[in-house]
Amino acid sequence: MHPRLESLLNVTRRNFLQGSSVGLGALALSQLLGEARADVQGISADRPLAPRSPHFAPKAKRVIYLHMSGAPPHLDLLDYKPQLIKHDGENCPDQFLKGKRFAFTSGVPKLLGTRQPFKQRGRAGVWMSDAIPGLHAVADEVTVIRSMKTDEFNHAPAELLLYTGFARQGRPSLGCWVTYGLGSESQNLPGFVVLISNGVQPSGGQGCWGSGFLPSVFQGVQCRSKGEPVLYLSDPPGMDRGMRRTSLDALKDLNELQAKEMGHPETKTRISQYELAFRMQMSATDVMDITKESPKILDAYGAKPGAGSFANNCLLARRLVEQGVRYVQLFDWGWDFHGTGPGEDIRDGLTKKGTVTAQAVGALIQDLKNRGLLDDTLVIWGGEFGRTPFREGRTAGSQILGRDHYPDCYSLMLCGGGIKAGHTHGESDELGFSVAKDKVHVHDLQATIMHLLGFDHTRLTFRFQGRDYRLTDVHGRVVKEILA
Repeated sequence: MHPRLESLLNVTRRNFLQGSSVGLGALALSQLLGEARADVQGISADRPLAPRSPHFAPKAKRVIYLHMSGAPPHLDLLDYKPQLIKHDGENCPDQFLKGKRFAFTSGVPKLLGTRQPFKQRGRAGVWMSDAIPGLHAVADEVTVIRSMKTDEFNHAPAELLLYTGFARQGRPSLGCWVTYGLGSESQNLPGFVVLISNGVQPSGGQGCWGSGFLPSVFQGVQCRSKGEPVLYLSDPPGMDRGMRRTSLDALKDLNELQAKEMGHPETKTRISQYELAFRMQMSATDVMDITKESPKILDAYGAKPGAGSFANNCLLARRLVEQGVRYVQLFDWGWDFHGTGPGEDIRDGLTKKGTVTAQAVGALIQDLKNRGLLDDTLVIWGGEFGRTPFREGRTAGSQILGRDHYPDCYSLMLCGGGIKAGHTHGESDELGFSVAKDKVHVHDLQATIMHLLGFDHTRLTFRFQGRDYRLTDVHGRVVKEILA
């Protein structure tokens, strides 16, 4: 190790205790630290994504998270409110506004009942609207939580809270915690893959799949559904695969020298990432090629080879988990239904958006089931918060109907991977303003996801800056009522 770094190590509290007369204190401290680091052991510096065992037998081995960025209007999709329809156009009661802040609404807004027809779908009678017809056929596979709650009412902090447990940048994301805890079943593809529809990044940015203070090997790798799967992965003109191998061997030798001298853990990460990129040159191109799918499958999803669509990404998600990718995150922008334009109208605009999206999601769920993958693949569909039961303030006099951001109560859908089939959990009040029964905070959702993957969320930790961090911070309970 470099002498300068070695001298710095000698002035830490740990080295002071180890080298001083209070050796008993050092022994006690090392025991405590050893317990705190118990979940970090078993990660190989040379193969950091090698598969690892969770705390207990998991129900799910992998996750596909479908994020509808912008927050879907749940009252027009999954939470039927006859009383809200009855009082449509009336002034919002004062008790629901007092002390509350809204993103774009002030004064006294008008209550807004849904214009979407609702029916109970499947044998289980799960309420779904006509705006998402592709999900009707899989209603008996899903659990709908109608009592979700978050702490944030703007997109970026709400997305960060959902994925990192904290409303500001800098913490590891959900997918990173999963790959940190479990590794990956594929050594030729990343453990955590991110797919973005139509090139529109989520409001929370790359922090939604960033590694924070975890080693960067666990962060999400953004792949493209058209063109090169990963930018700069292919060999440049004049370099063949053999020359690339020789170059990487030389870089590996230099990096190993630096690792030995400086002792920085990210140097080992760099070596493993270079090797993964070399293996991905063949495997990534193959797995991202949906032209190999049958016309029947392409038609079921609504996928078109060469497009950067949500449907293509849903099909890619299935292909990726088949090849051992542990966590696949899809972001689909276009769900911010304020009503400021025709595409944001909760009538025709929502029907158009919902029909295309639900077709792909329904096809994904059915495809996973047909291939025997749904039982151990957890699929999640939802946004970062919900929408208000009243009209968005800026469009109060418009012919276009839209809703404002709403964190207090919204809906989310899960299926597969240990989740009850054909089930509805929780309730909102008659007008949809607050949770009436069985509240599920985003930290509870995080704890439940980790439980399904075989982890006690309080024990999967990482020591950083003198304390142990976890995804759920100091919160979270497992929602056992939705488990199969």
